[in-house]
Amino acid sequence: MDTYKTISKPSAPLLFKERKSKFYGYCFPVSDEDSIKEHIEALRKEYPTANHVCYAWQMGVESKSYRANDDGEPNNSAGMPIYGQIQSFDVTNILVAVVRIFGGTKLGVGGLISAYKETAKLALENAAIITKVLQEELTVTFEYSEMDIVMRLVKKHQLTIVSQDLHLKCKMILAVNKSDLKKTMKLFKAHHKLEIKANV
Repeated sequence: MDTYKTISKPSAPLLFKERKSKFYGYCFPVSDEDSIKEHIEALRKEYPTANHVCYAWQMGVESKSYRANDDGEPNNSAGMPIYGQIQSFDVTNILVAVVRIFGGTKLGVGGLISAYKETAKLALENAAIITKVLQEELTVTFEYSEMDIVMRLVKKHQLTIVSQDLHLKCKMILAVNKSDLKKTMKLFKAHHKLEIKANV
């Protein structure tokens, strides 16, 4: 079964203190870079006195992309330790952000690495991590008279309808577990009046 781990909803902020500096850890589910920017901007507004909003994200399942950002902290002292925790927890489609409010005592690079890593770890432990099945989409095109056959197949094989356009010529987009893709296409192709293609 093709599965991956992600989070179902944003986590509540988690506070970690280190020598008077406050580190607030957050996790957000994300699917594109625009939503990442929005979350980071929202955190900057929420914490106007914050010195740094450091973060790391990872997206994708089969081919993953990621980024780590130190936001003015010494090179690789914040973003990469956060990203290391994303890897440890083996999650994707996630943004982990840590807001730092400086408390007057410098922590040094080693202290920063440790604080950002620990805050990210606590935030991820606090997040609702779920396992999802990797899915592909199929488009089925058919005459309205074939609706019963299509709905029977959808129900019998517990397929998810993503969208449907039901006129004389009907079109339905279905989500199918990746491991069942070929088998499901075969089922629909057995009915000659149905057109089916994978949305790859």
